[in-house]
Amino acid sequence: MTRRALLVFCVLGGALLAALAFSQTSYDERWLAAKRRFAENEIAAIAEPFRGVATSSGIEQGLFSITPTGVSTDPIREDATSFLSTLTEEQQIRTIFSVEAPEWRRWSNVDNGIYVRQGVSLEEMTDDQKDAAWGLLQSSLSPKGLALSRNIMKTDQTLLELNENTLRFGEEKYFFTMMGLPSPEEPWGWQLDGHHLVINYFVLGDQVVMSPVFLGGEPAVAESGKYAGNAILQHEQDQGLAFLRSLSEDQRREAILYPDKTINNILAAASSDNVTVDYAGLRVSTLTDSQKQQLLELVGLYVGNLREGHARVRMDEVEQHLDETTFAWIGGTSDDAVFYYRIHSPVVLIEFDHQRPVGTAHLRQKDVPTRQHIHVVVRTPNGNDYGKDLLRQHLEAHPH
Repeated sequence: MTRRALLVFCVLGGALLAALAFSQTSYDERWLAAKRRFAENEIAAIAEPFRGVATSSGIEQGLFSITPTGVSTDPIREDATSFLSTLTEEQQIRTIFSVEAPEWRRWSNVDNGIYVRQGVSLEEMTDDQKDAAWGLLQSSLSPKGLALSRNIMKTDQTLLELNENTLRFGEEKYFFTMMGLPSPEEPWGWQLDGHHLVINYFVLGDQVVMSPVFLGGEPAVAESGKYAGNAILQHEQDQGLAFLRSLSEDQRREAILYPDKTINNILAAASSDNVTVDYAGLRVSTLTDSQKQQLLELVGLYVGNLREGHARVRMDEVEQHLDETTFAWIGGTSDDAVFYYRIHSPVVLIEFDHQRPVGTAHLRQKDVPTRQHIHVVVRTPNGNDYGKDLLRQHLEAHPH
């Protein structure tokens, strides 16, 4: 899908979802059209051989290698094995796929009224199964990442209350799949897929690749209901704005692509594994040392959702390519501004986007991006989303 086509799809798809947002899930022609649109887009995307996010110059080679990190993945593997052991045979059939399977690429941030998911959901699990599933998340993520995951799920419960729709929304409509079987030597991984929360987690030996990751929610700050006061991605929002405001006037002019934000701007969300995104905005190589450190702290808010040892490994990788990184901005700079920003390097792509309302469209202007609806995507460009480049190297050295 071209970048222009992707933007058109995001705009039209967002408008369609907003139009349906306050309806009950009754399968009339509008709903069928929405399901068809998302299904056709995913089918077309998966039919393309995986390339990875790249610039117009193509994939940059030699960025990733199978290298020991010194950080054990034993706790993740043990908790994954424990989780699988709690599942019934029928659940295992729905949940376990090959590590090379196309099911890696089957995920979406939209709700369950539009998108039919694979795997087993928290909603259908027994208490023991839920404990094991949360145990896997706890060993795989940092305390911050675990708390953010829980809070994103809570936003979906708030959407249930606001829309009175238990088919589309709910805090346990999040699905687990396993790619390959947990192993100390062979590649494997897991996926969590649900509305506004998607984590793809690849493991090879003691290496981990956690991407693509989708984080988001609506309302970003709950004003009512069971989880009133629940808030997500506020530090990422505020520190992004603080970094932009810390720049000199000349630096801002280079960073800001457009001063007005009127649409959804995110580029690398679901079904965009092969999207082309060129470097744009402010070149980090021109920043002062203190400005570079401030940007690294912003990146750390996202990388820090990964368990501590592997987050350090990932930040070292980001820092090695810091001077090849760019920072781009769309939108205003006032205290209450809505905006989009992108941090883009050969080894990481982070997008933060204030979106038009969908599940709260009946509460605010439908066509205007709002701070109450946030989308975030974190990817590993140049072919290593889902650990694909590491998997390729492993299979070349150890044919299966």
